[in-house]
Amino acid sequence: QAPKKAKKKIEGGSNVFSMFEQTQIQEFKEAFTIMDQNRDGFIDKADLRDTFAALGRLNVKNEELEDMVKEAPGPINFTVFLTMFGEKLKGTDPEETILNAFKIFDPEGKGHIKADYIKEMLMTQADRFSQEEIKQMFAAFPPDVSGNLDYKNLCYVITHGEEKD
Repeated sequence: QAPKKAKKKIEGGSNVFSMFEQTQIQEFKEAFTIMDQNRDGFIDKADLRDTFAALGRLNVKNEELEDMVKEAPGPINFTVFLTMFGEKLKGTDPEETILNAFKIFDPEGKGHIKADYIKEMLMTQADRFSQEEIKQMFAAFPPDVSGNLDYKNLCYVITHGEEKD
């Protein structure tokens, strides 16, 4: 029988890695790796500028990048990166987090987004949706007669699993 590897568990939850599920840590690691453009193990202003450029946002002000880097207590390695996300996410439930993401596309605060607009965004930005994924999303959550997607209800379904009455 092979010896069991000792699992380190730090009591009191002071370990940032204990705040997240293993799958979440892996997703954060992927995000960190994407942002660490020069692959030196740290995210600095140049990495942030390159990341913004990769997302199509050019001409980011130096002050803006400096402010982002200053949020960290020191050089931003993966542990610091994870800690910063942990602090930002503390106290927000998944529904609120998802809702806030949708609110970016709804500056007037109507509570719904034009289905055509969200389809275009999902197919052209970041992790692009395929035509099939869009079809599945709208099949599971069809827009109303005016062509609007009720994202508040969608967020509830995503986080709770069933529609509100």
